[in-house]
Amino acid sequence: MSEIENVSVKVAANIYFDGKVTSRTITFADGSTKSLGIMLPGDYEFGTAEKELMEITSGDLEVKLPGSEDWQTVTGGQSFEVPGDAKFQLKIKTITDYCCSYLK
Repeated sequence: MSEIENVSVKVAANIYFDGKVTSRTITFADGSTKSLGIMLPGDYEFGTAEKELMEITSGDLEVKLPGSEDWQTVTGGQSFEVPGDAKFQLKIKTITDYCCSYLK
């Protein structure tokens, strides 16, 4: 996905980890939402409310998903899913651009 049409965008950024992770929320006509963001190199832990699909458009990271002891390498063009009501860990190796879809 290189372009998204017919959406509204929240102007205020979502800012995490002292500005090292930022995103903007977009809303589609059907009410579904995604966030588009950038993560700077570092180690992070996130929590989810809903199931999420993380699509990495560029960058290089490792993810440790809930219930796993292993780290998975993910690069631009790849994705991973995180269950709802869970925590996951990321090791961002290079500046990473992502699109997060909230799945129902």
